[in-house]
Amino acid sequence: MGAANPTAQLSARICEITFDTLDEVTISTVKRLVSDGVAVAVAGSVEAPPALVAEYVREMDCGPRASVWGFGFRTSPLFAAYTNAVSMHVLDFEPMSSPPTHAVSPTVPVALALAEAHQANGREIITACAKGFEMQGRVLLASSHARGSLPFHTPGVVGVMGSAVAASHLLGLNPQQLANALGMAASRCGGLPANTGSMVKCTHCGNAAAAGLEAALLARRGFIANPGILEAPHGYVATFFPKHFDYGALLEFGRPYRCVDPGMAIKFYPSKYPTHFAITAALQLRGAIGDPARVGEVRILTPEIDDADRPQPRSGLEGKFSFQYTTAAALLDGKVGIDSFTDERRFRSDMVELLGKTTVVRDPALSRDTRNMRVEVEITLSDGTKHRKVCAKPPGTWGEPVDPEQHRAKVRDCLGVGLQEPQLGRTLDLLDNLERLSVRETGELMALLASFI
Repeated sequence: MGAANPTAQLSARICEITFDTLDEVTISTVKRLVSDGVAVAVAGSVEAPPALVAEYVREMDCGPRASVWGFGFRTSPLFAAYTNAVSMHVLDFEPMSSPPTHAVSPTVPVALALAEAHQANGREIITACAKGFEMQGRVLLASSHARGSLPFHTPGVVGVMGSAVAASHLLGLNPQQLANALGMAASRCGGLPANTGSMVKCTHCGNAAAAGLEAALLARRGFIANPGILEAPHGYVATFFPKHFDYGALLEFGRPYRCVDPGMAIKFYPSKYPTHFAITAALQLRGAIGDPARVGEVRILTPEIDDADRPQPRSGLEGKFSFQYTTAAALLDGKVGIDSFTDERRFRSDMVELLGKTTVVRDPALSRDTRNMRVEVEITLSDGTKHRKVCAKPPGTWGEPVDPEQHRAKVRDCLGVGLQEPQLGRTLDLLDNLERLSVRETGELMALLASFI
């Protein structure tokens, strides 16, 4: 582990970071992302996939050390993190990093599960999450990651590394132990995009959370991996990012934090992020159509994004990943929310009819990068009148200020799926004051999240 070893240099840099080294902007940004992720997990916990996972985890009968949100029981930190990450990702509603990945789901459940089990305060939760988000963001920056360039779902490749880093902070690992944790985490990467649109996709973030946490737990006990996993032949970089990797960019870890610059996009629709462009354009068009029965044709001009071109989703869940379905939902209902993606809504007669009139046209000249892409929606009414809207910046996108009231409404609405007053208000208060939470208050927050059934 010489000085020229990037894994060693990175591990040393990460271990140097404490709460006191974080600036106010980073702290407030991390708090917003934690609040968003927790709220989305509360809303997601009532869905069928988390219920099945929770049932499975309960049967494991592990020692009760960390809360499973929404299911009223405690289990091991590893299984709590796994289940809560599944809940956080099942709606596809949590923030998006740039370059794109779901950095919050593999990280926040790990930090909160370990904080509960090891009695950490809010400052340590924020620091662990800042490091975990940054690990994922830096890897994607260093690799110049582009949409579709990995044969795996991105959280399955970078999320596990972020989980290991977050867990290592709360477990107090030293640089050598962290290097071993990263070595183990790198051997646990995966997640096949073919499962997008099925229940399996939400487990990609669950697996990333659990695998990174397990790697840190083993490293703490002296388990050894390749201590130079980033640069090793057949290692992490050579396997997943062989075309390009800028170690200099990676080693600028936290200067500044990627969650601050360029930031994360806050989702205001619970669906695949590229569909937000189509949804925004369709919502702007809805006032022009009046009765949706007047729509004769819908044409959506998009970049080449294969996995969002789904003309006939097999379920409401798969509709989250369909330009056609999300556009139709926006035009028919004037909003797109959690209820837009039930099977009942998918197969209602008005949706079936409008999907039959909706076409996606892919333009390979359009950027697939969500930081500068655009989507056009054009509707032709039965009298031949055409209306067209183009969206290049959905609400909450990178580089745009997040409307605090709009975001507060999202967080409150999501928490309200599982919590009622006064528990909802108390949960908001604890999240708002995360950096000031004592160990006792951290435990209170976890108990509130576990208590609703």
